Amino acid sequence: MTTQLQAAQAGTLTEQIKSVAESENLEAELVQSELAAGRLVIPANKLHLKTNLKAIGIGRALRTKVNANIGTSSERCSVQAEIEKMQAAMEASTDAIMDLSTGGNLDDIRCELLARCAVPFGTVPIYEMIKDRDIEDIDGKIICEVIEKQAKQGVDFFTIHAGVLKEHLPLLENRIAGIVSRGGALLAKWMLYHNKQNPLYEMFDELCDILAEYDVCFSLGDGLRPGAIADATDEAQLAELRTLGELTQRAQERGCQVMVEGPGHVPFDQIQYNMEIQQRICRGAPFYVLGPLVTDIAAGYDHITSAIGGTAAAFYGASFLCYVTPKEHLGLPNADDVRAGVVAAKIAAHAADVARGLKGASEQDKKLSIARTNLDWPTHLAASLDPQTAEAMHLEACKEMGIKRIPSADYCSMCGRQWCSVRINREIREAIKHQSGVTPS
Repeated sequence: MTTQLQAAQAGTLTEQIKSVAESENLEAELVQSELAAGRLVIPANKLHLKTNLKAIGIGRALRTKVNANIGTSSERCSVQAEIEKMQAAMEASTDAIMDLSTGGNLDDIRCELLARCAVPFGTVPIYEMIKDRDIEDIDGKIICEVIEKQAKQGVDFFTIHAGVLKEHLPLLENRIAGIVSRGGALLAKWMLYHNKQNPLYEMFDELCDILAEYDVCFSLGDGLRPGAIADATDEAQLAELRTLGELTQRAQERGCQVMVEGPGHVPFDQIQYNMEIQQRICRGAPFYVLGPLVTDIAAGYDHITSAIGGTAAAFYGASFLCYVTPKEHLGLPNADDVRAGVVAAKIAAHAADVARGLKGASEQDKKLSIARTNLDWPTHLAASLDPQTAEAMHLEACKEMGIKRIPSADYCSMCGRQWCSVRINREIREAIKHQSGVTPS
């Protein structure tokens, strides 16, 4: 069986290509051509497709997608808590889930989550490689066994930190935050201990063959991503990016779908350059960014910091935003944190799509604006990005006004009836209509 990339390059319109095109209101031939060129991916493990996966596409021709990270740690490990977090993310309309678990029985956690996950599901295999062993003890056999096992379980995309090379490590000397990627730090430790090259880089062709067999999409990890805005766009980050460009081409030539991961913490004025240089070096492969966070001082509010950077990133070149929760840098998120992170990232993605002029992107905005103007509360709430929160706030306001709920109320508690500009505007429009005999446009 061929991969989605190979099928597209052969001119075949797979069922997943057709499904993505239909969901995006595009011609299937456009999706096929973008996929064939490596500018679009459909992360869809052949085995996950046989169970509950609904395929999505990621690429600049499509709307910007959002990923939610969940997962246990050695300090907090509950399968049920992770299921609840995943459900919260999916209720908030996340486009993908990544399981970053490091505590507990990783196989059981992964299988429990996958069985309930109808969106693309990703992992970072190195976390399992070091479970119950030191990083220094991993070898090629362990690497292949873990990656193939997770592929057989149905994982749709893998973060593989193959671009961190031994020769890049001296470039970190002047960094404030050093290596903040867990995968990057683990591999750097392995390379220094063994005085050898990154084994994931050395074995890359072998890894491609495993991923191609199951059609698992590469998410080439940026192990040297900046973890402080002072470290952004430094030589270490760019050196790794050049290696990721090389690996992108090698993987695609072996039939693998590829997206590339990016920073991190980036000042707002450097975001455009970061997006554009990745597109150039990695031949337009979809860019998957963590944020980026545009300042380091927003502890407790980094979902907002991330959304600011995410909007700019998606406008200038990113196709996939990894959410950040309010608890980033502070602790393991709970279900409420996950919901807040997904909603913030979805706002950023949508705002960028509207700014890009993407087909149909602003239709929901127009629908809500018309409902708001007409004081049509049910439509107003339903058309919002997070109807659950919007309705809860509206009901709270109604309670403050001493009413249970009036869907057709002609004011809200913000201004009160007498001062409500929306209500007054309706009166003005009716008066103009009456005087002129012409319906205002």
